Amino acid sequence: MAKIIYGVAGEGSGHASRSKILIEHLLGQGHQVKVVSHDKGYENLSPYFDVLKISGLRMTYKHNQLHYVETLFANLLKLPGLQRSFQKIKNLIEEFAPQIIISDFEPLTALIAHLKNISLISVDNQHQLTNTRFSYPREYLEEAVLAKTVSRLMVYRTKAYLVTSFFNTPITHARTYLFPPILRQEVLEARPSQGNFVLIYVNSNFSDLVDVLEKIGKQFVVYGISSNKKIKNITFKKPSQKEFLEDLTHCQAVIATAGLSLISEALYLGKPYLAIPVKHQFEQILNAYYLEKLGYGKFLKEITREGIESFLFDLPFYDRNLLKYKRSDNRQIFNKLDSLIQKYSIK
Repeated sequence: MAKIIYGVAGEGSGHASRSKILIEHLLGQGHQVKVVSHDKGYENLSPYFDVLKISGLRMTYKHNQLHYVETLFANLLKLPGLQRSFQKIKNLIEEFAPQIIISDFEPLTALIAHLKNISLISVDNQHQLTNTRFSYPREYLEEAVLAKTVSRLMVYRTKAYLVTSFFNTPITHARTYLFPPILRQEVLEARPSQGNFVLIYVNSNFSDLVDVLEKIGKQFVVYGISSNKKIKNITFKKPSQKEFLEDLTHCQAVIATAGLSLISEALYLGKPYLAIPVKHQFEQILNAYYLEKLGYGKFLKEITREGIESFLFDLPFYDRNLLKYKRSDNRQIFNKLDSLIQKYSIK
C-alpha cells in the first residue's frame, strides 16, 4: 500500500467536498494518507481526518464579485505564513516519506512534489481550462486568460490530470482524463421528487433579493443567511447540510451561484438550475455558459424578476433535457486513481 500526501485548496467548499470522498476511498483501499489544507478546506476536512493546517491563497469577494487587486494585496500579506507552511510540509515529507502527492489545486504540495521528485497527481476541475478545448462568450476573454494562467501556475507537470466536470470538452493535453463530477454518497442514494418550491442558495452579498422574490408568484426556500424566518412567500433557513440536501432532493428547481459542486448535485437529482456566477470568476462563468448551452438551466448575470420568471416559464424544457443527463457514480475516477497509485507507488 502507498503513502500519500493529499493537498487540498481551502478556497470555498468544493475542493474539500470532492477530496473527502477520494480520501475515504484511498483509506478504504488500505493506503496511508496525510491531508494538508487551509481555511474552508481545513474546517471541512479536520472533523474526519488528521489534517496539517497551513496558510493558503484566498480570493476576495464583495457583492458577488471577485476583486483582483484586493485579492493580490491580501495574499501578499500572507507571504510569511506561506513560507512557514512550506517548511511544515517539507518536515511532513521527511517524516512520512510519501511515494505520491495528490493535489486538488493546492500549490505548495505540488511545488514540493517537484522539488523532492515525488510523483504528483492532480485532481480538480480547474485544469479543464488548460487541458481541454472549450467555447465561451468573447466578452469574458480577459477572465479566461487570467483563469488559464493561474491554473497553469498552481499545479503543473503532473503524472496525470484527473478533471471532473458535468460537461465534456475535447482533451488537448497528454495525460489528462475527464470524469463525471464526484458525488457524495447521500446524493447518490437520494430519491428525488418534484416539490412546489424553488431552492435558493446565496451569500450575504446578494442585495435586493427579497424585493425581487416577493413579486414572483412562487414559494422560495433560501439558504445563506444566519436565521430562520419567513417573509411572505420566502422561507429563510440557517445553514444545515442535512436539511439542505433534503430540500435539494425535493425542490422544483435551484437558483444559486455557479460552483461545480452544487450544479453537479442538482443535475444528478434532475433539478433545473438558474446560475448567477460570481463576477470575474471564469470557472463559474464557464459552468453557467455550458449549463445553458446544454439546456439544463439558465445563465443570468444579475438577479432580476424578469430573469427568474423566464427561467420558471422554461422549467418544462429543462426537465425534458435533464431526462437525458448522463448520471454516473464515482467508480470511473476511483478505478483510474487506483491504477495510477499502483503504477507510481512502485519505487
